[in-house]
Amino acid sequence: MRVLFICVHNSARSQMAEAYLRQMSGEGVTVDSAGLDPTVINPLVVAVMAEEGLDLAGKTTRKVFDLFKEGRLYDYVVTVCEESLEGQCPVFPGVTHRLHLPFPDPAEVTGTEEERLAAVRRIRDAIKERMAELSRELASGVSRPLVS
Repeated sequence: MRVLFICVHNSARSQMAEAYLRQMSGEGVTVDSAGLDPTVINPLVVAVMAEEGLDLAGKTTRKVFDLFKEGRLYDYVVTVCEESLEGQCPVFPGVTHRLHLPFPDPAEVTGTEEERLAAVRRIRDAIKERMAELSRELASGVSRPLVS
């Protein structure tokens, strides 16, 4: 089973989803993430994921179109941005399922450092919960995972 998470910058939501699904699904699932316009991993995301024992500090971002040009194949392509990216995402050959699981953008949180960390923790926890559901669905062999 091969899963690709896509968001705009590959700096937060897709990275968290990738890390959690990889952790929860084990060796039977190959998980990647990429962005339409990749930047760098959000430091708040690095901090809150470290709290969970997941190290994103040295991770780099990737461009979704590079994966497409490499001929990578995926069973699931999952967009995790609030806004729909359907018109901007490439159509990967052989993709069985396209899902849209929207989450707020950690780059848009405001307030003090502690308020921003708290907001990113809430986003992290929502992603973790959704990835647990997706992992269970993939493991059960159900052809259509839970979508929001």
